Amino acid sequence: MKVVVAGSSGLIGTALVAALRRDGHRAIRLVRRRAATGDELEWDPARARVPASALRGADAVVNLCGAGIGRRRWTGAYKQELRDSRITPTDVLAGAVAAAEIPVLVNASGIHFYGDTGDRIVTETDSAGTGFLATLCRDWEAATGPAAAAGARVVLLRTAMVLTPHDGLLGRLRPLFTLGLGSRLGDGRQYFSWITLDDTVAAIRFALDDENIRGPVNLTAPVPVTNAEFTRVLAAALRRTARLRVPAAPLRLLAGELADEGILHGPRAFPAALDAAGYPFRHPALKEALAELLSGQYVSNAR
Repeated sequence: MKVVVAGSSGLIGTALVAALRRDGHRAIRLVRRRAATGDELEWDPARARVPASALRGADAVVNLCGAGIGRRRWTGAYKQELRDSRITPTDVLAGAVAAAEIPVLVNASGIHFYGDTGDRIVTETDSAGTGFLATLCRDWEAATGPAAAAGARVVLLRTAMVLTPHDGLLGRLRPLFTLGLGSRLGDGRQYFSWITLDDTVAAIRFALDDENIRGPVNLTAPVPVTNAEFTRVLAAALRRTARLRVPAAPLRLLAGELADEGILHGPRAFPAALDAAGYPFRHPALKEALAELLSGQYVSNAR
């Protein structure tokens, strides 16, 4: 299988490319700099340029492009960058997929599509919430329209927070919790939808292979937890306690709008599409997932 991957230098993209190659597939990386190796091809989404050779004979395109949601404070300029880094590449790739008649487009999105759902469980049939992140995800998904209209099977990955031992959120929190500085955020009752990197990559592979999977897919473990529960379980996995609490006010002062949309509130999402398709989660529950991820013997299947 030939799979073209955009956004291949990020956490998920790096692991996905490695997994595809390990299993004997051909993975072509679209890069925005000058191509340095034979498996890379330069593209320029800002100018709507996708090399024809990249898509020739491709079985699928996977688009994981997008600037980091929590990388900076949300100024007006950075919010526009968050939109441009997702919607423009998606629009360009969807048009290229349609023109080249590629049969499959797997496109990133986010679990914050649903906004804040409180205690209510949401699945892929629920509608978009409100707020900047929900609107961003809705518009991001809509940009795949040209590929779907051309008959491609489009999969929309509504991805939760990805856990891996040394990168991403867990990589940032681990030193703090090890020092005994683990803290609940706000009242701790907000839901935290999560998934391990192993399951993220395996579920994308599953979606590539299963012709019955199309449309939105909640890329999240089947047991979301509250922030308070996540804090307790992570502290216990590191043999620490976490009795501290960071009030909402300083979080809002520090993170601005991101605090309300991405830290103090979150969806209680369930992966109904993967569950119906029979996807076998390697890490369905947080306690067991963290115990394995933080053990000295852990070896990722995603690398």
